[in-house]
Amino acid sequence: MRIPALSIIFLFIFAFLIDLYISFDIKQMWKKRGVIIYWISSALCYALLIVTISLPRRDADSGISAVMWLLFTFLTIYVAKALYVICSFFGRLVRLASRIRWNIYPSRWVGLFLGLSVMALMWVGAGYTRHHIMVTREIFYSKNLPESFNGYKIVQLSDLHVGTWGENSEYLQNLVDTVNSLNPDLVVFTGDIVNQKSGELTPFISVLSGIQAKDGVYSILGNHDYGDYVDWHSPADKERNLLRLKDYQRKMGWKMLNNESTYIHNGKDSILLIGVENWGEPPFPKYGDLEYAWPSENREASLQNGSSFKLLLSHNPEHWNQEISKNTNIDLTLSGHTHAMQAMIKIGDWKWSPAKYRYEQWGGRYDRKNSKGEQTSLYVNIGSGAVGMPARLLSAYPEVTLITLRSGDN
Repeated sequence: MRIPALSIIFLFIFAFLIDLYISFDIKQMWKKRGVIIYWISSALCYALLIVTISLPRRDADSGISAVMWLLFTFLTIYVAKALYVICSFFGRLVRLASRIRWNIYPSRWVGLFLGLSVMALMWVGAGYTRHHIMVTREIFYSKNLPESFNGYKIVQLSDLHVGTWGENSEYLQNLVDTVNSLNPDLVVFTGDIVNQKSGELTPFISVLSGIQAKDGVYSILGNHDYGDYVDWHSPADKERNLLRLKDYQRKMGWKMLNNESTYIHNGKDSILLIGVENWGEPPFPKYGDLEYAWPSENREASLQNGSSFKLLLSHNPEHWNQEISKNTNIDLTLSGHTHAMQAMIKIGDWKWSPAKYRYEQWGGRYDRKNSKGEQTSLYVNIGSGAVGMPARLLSAYPEVTLITLRSGDN
């Protein structure tokens, strides 16, 4: 978990300016005693922030859960204070502009109500929303799908970030039960099973091994799975960590596709399942290699073998945006990574997330024609876990995606 030095400085300045403004309001309303009490409480918040940034975040022998919760607590307090300041300041501006000495107390009460409401909403996101699993159902039509796969059910999971749960397996058991209740033919996991280290997965191996599907569970690696967010004692330690993570997934009965492909058979028919490692963006390396996973010389053979339907697992949707959709005829790509920034508003078919300002494809289904005019599609699962912020806000519920394949055109 990275907290750049400039961000820390900004937080302190941001907090101090907010407190300075509010203390001025308090002095007007409750005189000096109220100001003293307020600055004592603010000093405790600064101490909380100092403790937070002092805790090890990238150490090979520590985790980030405590840092996440402490920083979240600080932010909920100061987001509420900031909203109060905005409303109070607006009241002052109106008073100055109107040149009428009207009472600005209403704007302060509105700010207090709004700030406390948003704080409560953030804690609802931590205590309820991130536990409340939602199943998204998607029907995908393709003329390339063999008739014997018509009605084939794929469940997609992504971004579990199990380290955020410590050793509490209740949520993950509910997730497993939800998946199994859908009776999937195939389950795929599109990366980021841990936050930083393989040891986070140890308490949940037995729980996650309970996922059942006729054709098994297949998984790929995400950017958090490589140990790139940890300052390891040596490169060998980092390598051992990754090998353990792969071994744990094998113990769970999951089949990893690390730049590999395999066929899913149904009688004489089959579909091609391709998995690439994480296709990173700078400053992180691109581990994903589609050419290695699905060599060019094998592509024509797959068509001749009746495996014209191709399903790709690639953690980062930018892979599809920048390369897959332009240069391949892969029918459907499944990705995760964005989390919808764990904040989303959804009303009917309309949805919005701050993730849209970072990723062109951030959640749900996207369709595009490649350079030859052939249809390619992407589905971005917004994840089942939480990292950075131990909460999911508004409509950003943990997602389980049920994709039903249908042969023919929609």
